[in-house]
Order: sequence, then C-alpha cells, then structure tokens
Amino acid sequence: MRRMAGISIVVAVSILITNNIMAADQEETPQSLEFKVKTLAGEEIGLDKYHGDVVLIVNVASECGLTPQYKQLQALHEKYAKDGLRILGFPCNQFGEQEPGSSEDIRKFCTANYGVTFDLFEKVDVNGENTSPLYRHLKKLNTKPKGSGEIGWNFEKFLLDRNGKVIARFDPRTKPDDPEVVGKIKASLAEKN
Repeated sequence: MRRMAGISIVVAVSILITNNIMAADQEETPQSLEFKVKTLAGEEIGLDKYHGDVVLIVNVASECGLTPQYKQLQALHEKYAKDGLRILGFPCNQFGEQEPGSSEDIRKFCTANYGVTFDLFEKVDVNGENTSPLYRHLKKLNTKPKGSGEIGWNFEKFLLDRNGKVIARFDPRTKPDDPEVVGKIKASLAEKN
C-alpha cells in the first residue's frame, strides 16, 4: 500500500513539473511580440523573431517635419545593432497625410535620403477604428514618460527590453538621440534575457 502511495506521489510530481514546463514554454513570447506584421515587401512575419533583442518601435512618415529623425534612428541602428538593438519603423499616413506613397515609394525614399537599413513595415493605422493590433496593444500600456493613450503624431517611440516588456514611451518630438532615449537603450542592452 505504501509503495502504491509512493508511486502516486512520483506521478503527481511528474505531472506538476510537466505542466510547469509547458506553461513556461507558452509564456516564452511576451505579449508585445505576439503580433504578426507585414514587411514593406509584403512578407508576413512574427514579431517573436525579435525576442531577446532590445526593440524600438516607431511610427514614421516621409513628409513630416520630424522626418529627419530617420537619420538619428539609422545612426542608433548602426551603433547598437551589433549589441542587439532592433529598430522597427511602421509608416503611417494618419497625421496630415504625410506618408502618401506606396511601400516601394517609402523604401526608395528612406534608402535614398537616409540610408535606412533597419526594418520597415507596411503602412499601418495607429489610431482609430482600423488601428493595427500591435498599436492597439501598445497604446493601452501606461508606460513612462508619456503614459497610455492615442498616438500623438509621427515618430512616437516605444522601447521594449530584451524580454519584450515595453519599458518606455517617448513623445514624437523626443529625438532618437536624446540622452534619455539612448540611456534607456544602453541600459536595456546591458541586461541579459
């Protein structure tokens, strides 16, 4: 009888361990990286490919007064990509219709004018009825320094740590090379998964 009880305990412990391992596997991809998006070439990818990287998500536009921020974003990419920084640009035409072109127009503009080599995606809506699921999620988070709520304009920035947690949200006028932005990027890059 004791032997049967011992076997039952071993089986129960094994089941608990297996369930915990399965739960951990299911939680591997953080919520902010669970979305699928389309590249400028129209290829659908999962943002989970960036798990383990520090990610800066920016809604961008080609005809905006803030468009020169592309230069600073590219400089960050060139300086920190080797350390694990990934910059993801999401063109948006919702603010003054400042991103009117096609995906090919956007690619050509960014390459010719700013030498952009970081990842760019198809145009998305960041506010309103057709908000992309990624931005719907990001806007709900009460992330400092800006907090939750609607996207204010082109070039608003969300910073995710290596675990996919959104750790900062910056106003459009906060430049990518602002000391606060760079400081948070460097601190995140220094942390291990």
